[in-house]
Order: sequence, then C-alpha cells, then structure tokens
Amino acid sequence: MRHLVGIHAVAAAVRGAGSGGPRLDRVVVSKGARNARVQEIVDLCRQNGIPIRFEPRSALDRLAGSPTHQSVVAVASTGRYSTLDSVIETATDPCTVIVLDSVQDTRNLGAIIRTAEAAGAEATVIPERRAAGLTDGASKSAAGALESLKIVRVKNLGQALDRLKMAEFWVYGLDADGEIDYDAVEYADRCALVMGGESRGLRAKIAERCDYVVRIPLAGSVPSLNVSVAAGIALFEVCRQRRLVES
Repeated sequence: MRHLVGIHAVAAAVRGAGSGGPRLDRVVVSKGARNARVQEIVDLCRQNGIPIRFEPRSALDRLAGSPTHQSVVAVASTGRYSTLDSVIETATDPCTVIVLDSVQDTRNLGAIIRTAEAAGAEATVIPERRAAGLTDGASKSAAGALESLKIVRVKNLGQALDRLKMAEFWVYGLDADGEIDYDAVEYADRCALVMGGESRGLRAKIAERCDYVVRIPLAGSVPSLNVSVAAGIALFEVCRQRRLVES
C-alpha cells in the first residue's frame, strides 16, 4: 500500500486516476479541513468515482507518518481491479463469484480471496465505499491468489447483483437469520455467494436482492462465524455439490 501525502501529490494522483492512470483505493481528508485546494481534490474524487473518507487529523498523521500532510492523504492500491463486464463476458458453466457486502478488515478480505481462488471461484466483488481494498495487508493474506483471481470493485453493490442475475447467476446470501441451511439448497451452475460485513452482517437492501438467504447452523454459544470462515464453508459446499454432479 502506497501513501501519497500533500495537496500537490494527491491532486496529481487523482487527476491521473481519472484519466486512466493507476487507481486509488481511497483519499482521506482531515475532518474540518477548510481549504480551497483540498475542496478541489474532494470535487475531483467525486467526479472520478474515487472513494473519500473524512477522518480525524490524528488518523492522517498515522497514515502519513508525519503531521505535515496538508490535511490530505491518498492510499494507492497494490493491485489492479477487473471489471464486472469482464467477469460476465468470460463466465462459463459452472462459475462462482463471491460478493462482499462491506467487509472492512483487510486480513479478512485477503483470506477470502485466498479461499475463493482455492475453491475455483472466478472473481471476488467488493464495493468502493466502506470496504477494504487491495492493500499490502490484503495482498499478504491472499498469499498469491491475487495473481489468478479477478477482483472487481463496484460503485453500487445492489446494481452489481442485478447485473449478475441478468447474466443468469443465482444469488445466495449468507446470514445468521437465513431461511434455509446452507447445505440444504442446490447451488446453480452460475452462483454468486454474498457475505455480509463484520459489524452488521448482510444489509437488508442486499438480502432483498438474493434468491436465497441461507444460514450456517451453529451448535455452540457464539452467535456467528468470522466472515472468512463462513465464506470458506459456503465455497466448498458449492465445490462438493459440483463434484457429486460430475461423479
């Protein structure tokens, strides 16, 4: 993960990303910053679809490693993103896509990417906002899986699910309040598995777009599983069913 610090460096990176250059994971602006040049960067980010986060100045001090950051720091991704169009255009039968609804821990993101690649998934889809991106931490946890798994970042997760459904994908959300056990449903050849974020799980507006909402039954006292563990269980259930069909 690279940090670009200061108004001139960040403005140049934002303009470059808007004209086809390297993508930025996000731009972080100090809360309460009142500066015409900082506002220009904010406006450029919004025009170019670059996520913006407004955080306390102390958070920017930590990111920049110094208090001399002029109230703005850009975080550049260590990997490149694919497009949802490329996933849909190359989709075969079977094809599995895992969709992450606001997973914010980079280690969880990396672990899910690693498991998805091991399970033969085609892509992992993440939202631009309020979600972890391809930082060094995610890349390390992915253990090389970024080289062979497509990572798609979208502006609107609900619209992305609608597009997948139009491409004949069936959508399965995982949630503790699911209506059916995860191993009691028959997964379609083209399936999208949707995992909720660490703090609030699957959002209602995302669950509404799922064809099924399934649960992993728990025998202990804990109310839920870590999202990367739950993703692994679901992904390899899809693999198990497909092996049964092939045998």
